[in-house]
Amino acid sequence: MKRIFFLLCACLSAFVLHAQEDSLRATRYVMRSVLYGAGVSNVLDTYLSPLEYKGPEVRILRENMRMTRLMNGNVSAQNLLQAYMSYTHNPSQTGYMYTGLLNWSYALHYQFRLSEQLKLLAGPTIDLNGGFVYNTRNSNNPAQAKAYGSLGISGIAIYKFHIGNYPLVVRYQANLPLLGAMFSPEFGQSYYEMFSLGHKGKNVLFTSLHNSPSLRQMLTLDFPIRKVTMRVAYVCDLQQAKVNHLKYHTYSHDFMIGFVKNFYLLKGKNRITMPSNVTPY
Repeated sequence: MKRIFFLLCACLSAFVLHAQEDSLRATRYVMRSVLYGAGVSNVLDTYLSPLEYKGPEVRILRENMRMTRLMNGNVSAQNLLQAYMSYTHNPSQTGYMYTGLLNWSYALHYQFRLSEQLKLLAGPTIDLNGGFVYNTRNSNNPAQAKAYGSLGISGIAIYKFHIGNYPLVVRYQANLPLLGAMFSPEFGQSYYEMFSLGHKGKNVLFTSLHNSPSLRQMLTLDFPIRKVTMRVAYVCDLQQAKVNHLKYHTYSHDFMIGFVKNFYLLKGKNRITMPSNVTPY
C-alpha cells in the first residue's frame, strides 16, 4: 500500500513539474519585428498656427510579443515602440513645421483561438507619448512640447491562410484610448510665462473620448522568403485633441516593411522554432 502511495505521489509531482516546465517554455517564445516606412502626415496645432500643415513622414516601429502565465497561459503581452518625424508645409508653402514623436505602448491580450487559422485578441493597453512641434515662421512661440498618456483597449485579429502551398499571415490591430492626461499651455500662454515667470495655469488636463478621440490602426501581412519572414504594413495613426481652447491633430498614413524573427530565450541563446499552440502571434 505504501508503495502505491509513493508511486502516485511521484507521478503527481512529475506531472506538476512537467506542467510548470511547459508554462515556462511557452513564456520564452518571443515574436519580434522591426519595420521601417514612410508616408504622409497632416498636422494642426493652433497654438502655433491656425493652418493645417501637410507633408512627408518617416517612421520606425519595433514590436515584441510573447505569451505570459496569466489566466492559464492564455494572455499574451505586446510591447510596441515607434518613432516618427514629419516635415510639413502650409497650403501656400510659406511656412514649415517639423514634428517628432516617440510612442510606447504595452498591452495584455486574452487570446480567443477560434480555429487553427483565426485568433482574436482583446485586452487593456497603456500608451505614453512625448515629442515636439516646431514652426519655422514663429519667433515668440516657435515650438510646442508634446506629452500625453492614456489607458485604453486594444483588439487584434490574426488570420493564417495559404495561397497554394505558400503560407501567409494577416493581422489587423486597433488601439483606442479611453482616458488619460495631456500637457498643454493655455490659450495665449507662452512657455516663458510658464517656466520663467511662474505663471501657472491648467496645463495638465484630463482626456477622454469627448476631447481627445484618437485611434491607432495597423494592418500587416507576413510572408516567407526562403528562411526569412518579411512583413509589410499599413499604419493609420489618428491623434487629436481639443483642450484649453486649442486644437491639435496629427493624421499619419504610412506604408512600412521589415523583418519578423521568432526566438526561444534560453540562457542568452536563441532557437528559431515555435509550436503553433504556444505562439503569441
